[in-house]
Amino acid sequence: MKIAVVHGPNLRLLGRREPHVDGSTTLDEINSALAALAQELGVEIDFFQSNHEGEILDHLEQLPGQCHGILINPAGLTHTSVSLRDALAGIGVPTVEVHLSNPASREDFRHISFVAPVAVGTVAGFGKNSYLFGLQGLVAHLKTQAE
Repeated sequence: MKIAVVHGPNLRLLGRREPHVDGSTTLDEINSALAALAQELGVEIDFFQSNHEGEILDHLEQLPGQCHGILINPAGLTHTSVSLRDALAGIGVPTVEVHLSNPASREDFRHISFVAPVAVGTVAGFGKNSYLFGLQGLVAHLKTQAE
């Protein structure tokens, strides 16, 4: 089983950017933790990050047939990108949305996710663990679907 991890805009700044919101964990530390968990779960994992919406959309279009599921932190695109929502809906690959912070507890404009309605589930507010919980949930979902 192969999982694609997609990190949205500005996530390379993790650990330095707004640590009071997103914590001090870096993107490399998140990826390392995900790789270790993926090994425990017996799944392959691929990482992709871009600050450019079009690059993310192009990457997503390549994933059908290349992976079984997507773990995505769309970052700011969560609340702004109908194109991202449409790409995820169009490719039909089971997706779990993750966020380090809880968007519902932040500014009003962050309360709407265009991604959530086309995702299997959303995990938010647990810092780095949001990614880990999301990966566990996605793998469990995919195993259930395969039965």
